[in-house]
Amino acid sequence: MANDHVAIDGPVASGKTTISQLLAARTGRLYLDTGAMYRSVALLALKNGVDLDNEASLVAMLAQHTIAIIIDPALAAGYRVLIDARDVGDRLFDPDIAAAVSTVAAFPAVRSELVERQRAIAAEGRVVMAGRDIGTVVLPDARYKFFLTASVDERARRRQAEFRERGLEVGFADVRAQIAERDRLDSTRAASPLIAASDARVIDSTELQPDDVVARMRAVMDGAPT
Repeated sequence: MANDHVAIDGPVASGKTTISQLLAARTGRLYLDTGAMYRSVALLALKNGVDLDNEASLVAMLAQHTIAIIIDPALAAGYRVLIDARDVGDRLFDPDIAAAVSTVAAFPAVRSELVERQRAIAAEGRVVMAGRDIGTVVLPDARYKFFLTASVDERARRRQAEFRERGLEVGFADVRAQIAERDRLDSTRAASPLIAASDARVIDSTELQPDDVVARMRAVMDGAPT
């Protein structure tokens, strides 16, 4: 059916990427991480010296560049991000991008542009779409909606481990502070704040393994009691 999509929202490092990849693979849906698109905007702004606080300049910049997400099962992330047809690799997950993304994502005009691109992808077939406003703004008619969360300490541990795997040593206190600030910015922004949709099933993944979370989601999708 046209809206047989899965919307997964939640704060940074709540496990959305891992869970969405698993769920998409096991249910035959396309996986799309919308956060990668906002990170791409932040990367472009930093690379081109565009003022992160200038909404008009950011929108003008976007008009000059293409952002594409290509599914690639061979990669751990499950996809490649291409900016102007060039693979940006792991650069999107560097600390400077993480520090900048909430700023650019807060602008209504930037969000409007990317939401249209996200909806266009969903129109092509069933998707598992992960982000912060999927169930409330991007795909409000999605058949299945989940809000994935976890404690701040657990999310900081996960993000620190991700940095370490990529050879970046960032102190736990710094990572935790960055996550807490990201939560504040995402939850209080005027445009599409981070909030669980009224009809979303909330799942706390703090003490759960990815397979456990996916099992709970599939149970909801199959109509089984959880």
